[in-house]
Amino acid sequence: MKSKEPVLVVMAAGMGSRYGGLKQLDPVGPTGEILMDYSVYDALQAGFKEVIFIIRREFEAQFDQLIARKLGNHIRYRYAFQDLHDLPADYHVPEGRVKPWGTGHAILAARDMIDGPFAVINADDYYGQSAYAKIFGFLKEGSLEDKVPKGGLCVWQLRETLSNYGHVSRGVCDICDDGQVKTVTEIKRIERDGNNARFTTDNGKSYRSLDGDSPVSMNFWGFPRSFLDVLSERFPIFLKDALITDPLTAEYLLPVIVGDELSEGAMEVHAMAVEDSWFGVTNREDRPRVQAVLADYANRGIYPSPLWS
Repeated sequence: MKSKEPVLVVMAAGMGSRYGGLKQLDPVGPTGEILMDYSVYDALQAGFKEVIFIIRREFEAQFDQLIARKLGNHIRYRYAFQDLHDLPADYHVPEGRVKPWGTGHAILAARDMIDGPFAVINADDYYGQSAYAKIFGFLKEGSLEDKVPKGGLCVWQLRETLSNYGHVSRGVCDICDDGQVKTVTEIKRIERDGNNARFTTDNGKSYRSLDGDSPVSMNFWGFPRSFLDVLSERFPIFLKDALITDPLTAEYLLPVIVGDELSEGAMEVHAMAVEDSWFGVTNREDRPRVQAVLADYANRGIYPSPLWS
């Protein structure tokens, strides 16, 4: 039986609270491209033939205007709608909750559309061309469901993923010599500290250091179809605790979910170091640098301009 072709899942339901707007739709390319344009373009060059955008239903018209007109003749695309009320039976949205349930819940929004291996990315990150080639090759290997399910993760050096204008959250990885991910630890409020980094867990009263060489997850994952079952099974467990301890802001996060699976020996994750630069628009002040880099890429012929010409 022929294996299913990998699909790309783009998580684009966030509002970009630190950025101050729907940053996923902010033009940054030399002829008005958004970061998702480059993601889809690079995925198409790597071999992907379908993309699923996870969005909020109220932004569908904006996506149609900025995405559909460009992609219609290049790659198949569909929308999955992340809904705050999409919860297991007997669970309800707590009063006052407006924040989405996180990246794990976002992927569940597409559970009825995915029937084979899939890659997952953030909508507001630039990952580089080689990352898509690596994850596509990994997903095409066809042995993702053997014995213990196997996932893939593209990783970057921490120092290459920091913003000069504020703190970030990163999944810091412990990787074995054979390339297998041992742990993924989600750390919030990381900021640049010279050539390294530091983070705080008490709102700046104290800090702990992080090596700038540390490999980190930027939410560029590859999963077998069975991982959707894992997400479904773990979600009620997450909710049972979250609705008591942090009902308004707790998030069901991919690095935490994968970390729990790894600690239980329930899956393996292979790390793939990416040499291409990562960059993103975490804070509004990041935008000029991103614009300058993309303009340089166009001038050097790395990308056509306009991108979808």
